[in-house]
Amino acid sequence: MNYLLAAVVAFGIVYIAVPVLRAIALQTGFVDRPSSRKIHTVPIPLLGGGAIYIGIVASFFLFQGITNLSITVAVGGLLLVTIGLIDDRAKTKGKEFPVWPRVIVYAAASFIPAATGIRISGVTDPGPGLMFIFPEWVSVSATVVWVFALINMINFIDGVDGLASGVATLSSSTLFITALVKGQLEIALLAVILVGSCIAFLVYNFYPARIFMGDAGATFLGYTLAVIAVEGAFKSATLVTMAVPLLALGLPIMDTVIVMTRRLISGRGLHRADKLHAHHLLMRWGLNQVQTVSFLYLIAALFSLLSIVILFVVRN
Repeated sequence: MNYLLAAVVAFGIVYIAVPVLRAIALQTGFVDRPSSRKIHTVPIPLLGGGAIYIGIVASFFLFQGITNLSITVAVGGLLLVTIGLIDDRAKTKGKEFPVWPRVIVYAAASFIPAATGIRISGVTDPGPGLMFIFPEWVSVSATVVWVFALINMINFIDGVDGLASGVATLSSSTLFITALVKGQLEIALLAVILVGSCIAFLVYNFYPARIFMGDAGATFLGYTLAVIAVEGAFKSATLVTMAVPLLALGLPIMDTVIVMTRRLISGRGLHRADKLHAHHLLMRWGLNQVQTVSFLYLIAALFSLLSIVILFVVRN
């Protein structure tokens, strides 16, 4: 399978789609306006998530065709992009979209992988090679919680130019290597398409950003990464190798755990937006956007490297 060609095609689609959607966003006023909680000081177009969705789904269907996995990514992603665009549209008007419609759609999207058979199904004993199968309710629950969590985690870190797309690039690259090592060709294809799409978007999204992915793009990236992990790294994993996807996505997981813990301690609502995320703290300490993103890229890369080391050590 020509993974390089797939990545190049995905890159090309996103690279061409972003300027088109950016122009539409500017003409229609679909822009993220500055506020006290925002870092940017000028309105930025918000339709980048549409370009990412088109690039990933179109490329995957082109190279893989209609499969259970491609339908899962397309349908679940469409739900998230749709509610994300509605949420993003509210932001362009200076309004806050209610949290519960988003939670309901996020939950519905999180059930789609489990409904199509993409599940965290069990743990393999590396000794005799036997697999301990989870009861169906455990398998479904674990999958739904994982997908729902990743949808939100990637959305949470999307607060500095280039951060979410860069971290997604590193995470998907790690999951691509994991899939290749495990011989999971379809998952490897989806992961490398995600890499190509994110790099293309990063061209426009790195500081100073010319477009944002918005909630539509961030939630879709989180969903796709979660599905790749479930169908790839988590499949036939041992207790040790289950750390591989957790570390591959270590930065958003770590950031979310720390922020949620601080919100609980302070008595804030868990869904309330604030400036407790790692990128906010680093900038408060004096780092600029490029320094902040570069430092967090380094942390994400270290997590990814550790996950690959564990993968190869356990495999050998």
